Amino acid sequence: MGFVALGAAGCAVPLAPGFRIAKESREIQFVPAQPPQLRIQMHYTLQNSGTTDLEYVDIRLPDEQTYGRKDLHIEIDGQEITPTGIPAKLVQDEPDAIRAPFDSAWKRGQTREVSVEYSLESPEDRGTRITLGESSFHLGSRGGFPQLLPPKHVLAAYPRRPDPTLYSIRVPSDFVVLARGTPKKPRKTGAETEYQFVLRRGDLAAYIVAGRYSIWPAGRANNSTSFWTLQPLKGDPQDSAAKIAAVGKILETNFGPLDKRIREPHIVESPDLQARVTAESGPAGAPFPRGALVNPAALALGIDSDQFLDIVTRALAHDWFADQLYPVRDAALGMGEGLPEYASIVVEADQGGDDARRRAIQRYLRRYDQARSSSPETPLGVIMLTDPLAQRRIAVAKAALFYVALEDTCGADAMQGGLRHLVNVLRGQEVSYDDLRAALEQSSGKSLADIFRVWLNVPGIPEEFRTRYQAGNATSAGS
Repeated sequence: MGFVALGAAGCAVPLAPGFRIAKESREIQFVPAQPPQLRIQMHYTLQNSGTTDLEYVDIRLPDEQTYGRKDLHIEIDGQEITPTGIPAKLVQDEPDAIRAPFDSAWKRGQTREVSVEYSLESPEDRGTRITLGESSFHLGSRGGFPQLLPPKHVLAAYPRRPDPTLYSIRVPSDFVVLARGTPKKPRKTGAETEYQFVLRRGDLAAYIVAGRYSIWPAGRANNSTSFWTLQPLKGDPQDSAAKIAAVGKILETNFGPLDKRIREPHIVESPDLQARVTAESGPAGAPFPRGALVNPAALALGIDSDQFLDIVTRALAHDWFADQLYPVRDAALGMGEGLPEYASIVVEADQGGDDARRRAIQRYLRRYDQARSSSPETPLGVIMLTDPLAQRRIAVAKAALFYVALEDTCGADAMQGGLRHLVNVLRGQEVSYDDLRAALEQSSGKSLADIFRVWLNVPGIPEEFRTRYQAGNATSAGS
């Protein structure tokens, strides 16, 4: 286990087979067909910068079912090629990868032009990764775009996006667009408008939110909450906007700063949104960087209601632990979903004190017990986002309680300081439970081996934790 930032990535001498991305461009076009589509066009200029000639490039693509991917076309040096599957021994690690073979060896120092095109239509996800409807869409920061994979070698590094990278978004002219990067002046062509954004080295991956929205407030006030809805809001949302902005400040205080270009939270209506992890019906929210997608059922709760604020809070919390950090596959649920749930408990405690914290913990214990009553439990350390719904519901509730137990052991200041350090050092990189444990042990000065072992591997909630938080017991460690 080690919690270090790798510093050898910039070494000028190649150590392994590999290539670099000399140029990259991407175009995203919303097509208002029946059903609506997103057309993705990527073009790369690649240079073989490694130690050997190469015979192919492997490409991770959006999952066909999750994203509704279809109509794949790949060209190499202007000639369409037929991709092949990757070797069976690699499929477990890269189930959505294909192999694009070259017609002749790719010599060291040579460049190749590679284009990847496909459409996204009728996705199954309709949650965190993608929503796509007649009047709006969103594409999250991970999974919707191709990822070029390095040759399978222990020292081969993932090729970096070039600095700068320009990407464009073509939408109907009555759409508004929010996306990552520095915007350039939009260009209107007929019934479409093209928006362009520039990503620099320090920027995380692109995301897009767009639609035929009414925006409140009409002017852009710094640090205010912005509502994007398909119909104008009724009444005065000022109070709700202030509460949501306050939630953002609490999260930033406890877990560190976000992208400074994103000045205010955005709450965006998405009629096609459904709860992704727990598949709960009714009101739902999903995150995008410094924002929350909410479905009409959530808006119907009233934007000044506690239920609506809770949905938005949990969505905003994903910014730190699902957009800033990339949990590995066996931690995608336990960290990627559990840490935001824990962050929502931190918000409640900040706003309502120890009593509010205790009530939130008891609420998660009830959720765990209800979910566990009808299904066996998969250990938190191995459960995946692809596991059955019943097991995911158990894991989401237990993961939130796991981080409460860690906070009780470490102390709140050390817990949140360790998480801030984790986000700061490994921003934009993959993280695992080992990274989390190392960060918290460093910040607290305590060994956490036993608590990680028990909570991640043993089904059930430790009895001492239940006793601490059962109704009528007012003692809580670490508070």
